[in-house]
Amino acid sequence: MSPALRWLARKLALAVLVVLGAATVAFAALHLAPGDPVRAVIGTLAPSDDLVAQVRADLDLDKPLATQYAHMLGGLARGDLGESYQLRRPVVEVIVADLGWTVQLAVASLLLALVVSTALAVATAGRRPTLRRVSILLELVTASSPTFWVGTILLAVLSFQLHLFPAAGAGGLEGLVLPAVTQAIGLVGIFTQVLRQSMEQALDEPFALSARARGTTETALRLRHAARHALIPVLTLSGWILGALLSGAVVVETLFSRPGLGRTLVTAILGRDLPVVIGVVVVAAALFTVINLVVDLLYRVVDPRLREWAA
Repeated sequence: MSPALRWLARKLALAVLVVLGAATVAFAALHLAPGDPVRAVIGTLAPSDDLVAQVRADLDLDKPLATQYAHMLGGLARGDLGESYQLRRPVVEVIVADLGWTVQLAVASLLLALVVSTALAVATAGRRPTLRRVSILLELVTASSPTFWVGTILLAVLSFQLHLFPAAGAGGLEGLVLPAVTQAIGLVGIFTQVLRQSMEQALDEPFALSARARGTTETALRLRHAARHALIPVLTLSGWILGALLSGAVVVETLFSRPGLGRTLVTAILGRDLPVVIGVVVVAAALFTVINLVVDLLYRVVDPRLREWAA
């Protein structure tokens, strides 16, 4: 087997372990948590013992935990995430129906954060100390502001007082603006700090000196050359970015009553819908491993020095 194939095999094996570990942790946490999923499914205040026993048997919750765990692993191996206790639909269908809304929110938030962060980094990198300090202060504030607090402020001002955007729902572009801005604000603080530092390093590189010698304006140098080099370190943050987008979706979709995986996950946890919770966790873990694998491959495409596959 070639070194590249060995490297890829190791990465895929690690990805499988990550997904398996995430599913196992979710399974254990849900079964250790207080409450009975059967009574959550029935929904009545005082169900009869016979009804509880019947529903428990129908959901295979009367079997030992080891058997339930083995059944879950077998389903994952077949690509079967089971059936939702509450919705009585395959978990795959539930996730596919909501995944598009979360992807839409994540892409809009990421693009908005990148555009704003790039503009701020280009405007402040190597500039006057006062302007730089003001920008750094704003970045620290935005990066440390809780998503729920930011969303509540935006709702109170832009929706309830000024009536510029709807407070809930996902219809049209107007319904996407506030959720995307809420999720992007925290990313802007982190991105701008990383981009500015990388851009200041790029502006001191020999290629920047050569560009200035050819008569390239400072604005063109920053936008065409330095900004492109500064975006490379953002790839390193891919795992954190995905985690921030997924965790942010849980808060934002709940706050704005927007459909998506985040809101579905919260509803499933509250309703003790074990298959849906485990399914969402598995999908999130799989996305995390796939994105990190793609980033590793991109690094080796961009930088030939990293093509020591056996290392």
